[in-house]
Amino acid sequence: MLKFLLICTLAVASRAELGEEDDVLVLKKSNFDEALKAHPNILVEFYAPWCGHCKALVPEYAKAARIMKDEGSEVRLGKVDATEETELAQEYGVRGYPTIKFFKGGEKESPKEYSAGRQAEDIVAWLKKRTGPSVAPLAGVTEAESLIADNEVAVIGFFKDGNSDGAKAYEKAAEVTDDVPFAMTADDAIFSKFEVSKDGVVLFKKFDEGRNTFDGELTKENLLAFVKANQLPLVIEFTEQTAPKIFGGEIKSHILMFLPKTAKDFQDKMEQFKKAADGFKGRILFIFIDSDVDDNQRILEFFGLKKEECPAIRLITLEDEMTKYKPESDAITAESIISFCTLFTDGKLKAHLMSQDIPEDWDKTPVKTLVGKNFEEIVFHASKNVFVEFYAPWCGHCKQLTPIWEKLGEKYQDSADIIVAKMDSTANEIDSVKVHSFPTLKFFPAGEERKVIDYNGERTLEGFTKFLESGGKDGGAPAGDDDDLEPEDLDDVDEEQDMDSDGEDDDEHDEL
Repeated sequence: MLKFLLICTLAVASRAELGEEDDVLVLKKSNFDEALKAHPNILVEFYAPWCGHCKALVPEYAKAARIMKDEGSEVRLGKVDATEETELAQEYGVRGYPTIKFFKGGEKESPKEYSAGRQAEDIVAWLKKRTGPSVAPLAGVTEAESLIADNEVAVIGFFKDGNSDGAKAYEKAAEVTDDVPFAMTADDAIFSKFEVSKDGVVLFKKFDEGRNTFDGELTKENLLAFVKANQLPLVIEFTEQTAPKIFGGEIKSHILMFLPKTAKDFQDKMEQFKKAADGFKGRILFIFIDSDVDDNQRILEFFGLKKEECPAIRLITLEDEMTKYKPESDAITAESIISFCTLFTDGKLKAHLMSQDIPEDWDKTPVKTLVGKNFEEIVFHASKNVFVEFYAPWCGHCKQLTPIWEKLGEKYQDSADIIVAKMDSTANEIDSVKVHSFPTLKFFPAGEERKVIDYNGERTLEGFTKFLESGGKDGGAPAGDDDDLEPEDLDDVDEEQDMDSDGEDDDEHDEL
């Protein structure tokens, strides 16, 4: 009997073992199921202790947990050290840090990916939209004022008849908008307080104009376009916190101004940039990047810029393929920026492709050096089979590959028809080849067809040799059949890589 009681006591203690740190539940595989039973709605962050983005999120995540707890919400926030709880991380497909998933109703199988910003207010707003009504009713002026005061952006629908076509369209728009709270009122006092005389929709925000009034036919599509165009500042600074909003939004055309905040004419250039932004609201996102911040140096490198070359303007599209554009003029005036953006929206701009100058000794070593200016001539030579490594100087996987690639070059340096080459893809871009991750290995067989074959075999001298001797058949695949990650999160280039059970970088590629 004593043994039985001891077992029961241990079992109860195990079930109760849900530790907390700053109001955030500390979750493990051993208590995960119990946590979902006790708290059916949990937002879970899978993190790595060494991850810079995770460290930056800590205070905001704790603040959000405290807000939800203080409000008496049933929703809790939890965290999992994915480097320790590797089985749990693998079960939920954690490939980068932080990964945040929402478990609703105690359901384990298909959690919802968190898709909003990394500020406490963003997290709270997202959770409330996920667990409460898509449109919150407002009973009085105080509630309306609190909604506006507590949120960076909030939308209020003013409808005397909640069953009208306009009100129904408003509710449909609210249902598919995660990152902005929607509310509705028929209260005369609220109408009067905010000087609204007829049914309509107003977006309130803590920046720029302060509020925007919808003007047009009340349809779901029109309302979504209205919110999309007005929910972000005319000019948004790229930071750890704003990156999810920038890359996760629907506006995929971004114009970037690289400028140090310490510049004497900083304010003047910001005013010019902001003035230009007004005419492209909802079509082009205007982003400011402080070129003096260390964390932003990789982004400068991505655009082929150095700190001393700033201020500078660049434009990028994040559609199926990333395309960059560079203005002809270095002037940063509202007029020059408007002209540049107008040429882009009219489809009259050509992509800007970076290229280094051709080194004098580019062909003097076993592994030939390619740049944008000599790429086409070498790789599409009708009588040459060219095997190219597209690399980044900072890429750990590329560094590991270097000695093997050099041995391969030595093996074929006297070949009449095989060339082993490399190209720094952070400084050189090719219109005919899109590089999504590092290293990328592509084979360009001899002939007039301009064929491209991706190498998917083992990264060994033997594997490469078999591939070349088979004419690109043993270890190859038609170009485009790979499943490399898209380069969307420029803020996460250092952190969001696959990790093995020891927390070490175990992916075959470094993301671009």
